[in-house]
Amino acid sequence: MDLKTAIRTYQFAERAKSELIVGSHLTTALIQFPVQEKPGGKRMLLMVLESIRSELEFAHGDTGHSEFRKAIDHLNEAISLTESMELGAASERMSRAVSAATTAAQEAWEMLKEHELL
Repeated sequence: MDLKTAIRTYQFAERAKSELIVGSHLTTALIQFPVQEKPGGKRMLLMVLESIRSELEFAHGDTGHSEFRKAIDHLNEAISLTESMELGAASERMSRAVSAATTAAQEAWEMLKEHELL
């Protein structure tokens, strides 16, 4: 990874982590919604998760970093589980996506630290 890619990877990964954590919290919150509110909450949550997926796809396309692809794969599983209202399992997949984004950030951070940019 060159230095410019490391900078972009770090920026994308930090943003992705933040968005994925919010998505995970929303997934967990939906479990507590009253029955009549769950369909609307589910639709809104799916829109948020799909937006996060778009961001991850952009990050992967720009940097080619494999951890972004892993995060997308985990998020795809979370979206599918959310569609079938298996929210506990969806939240767990979101955690895996956060972990993949964290790995990308850590690798980029190490390179930036090596070059005394952080």
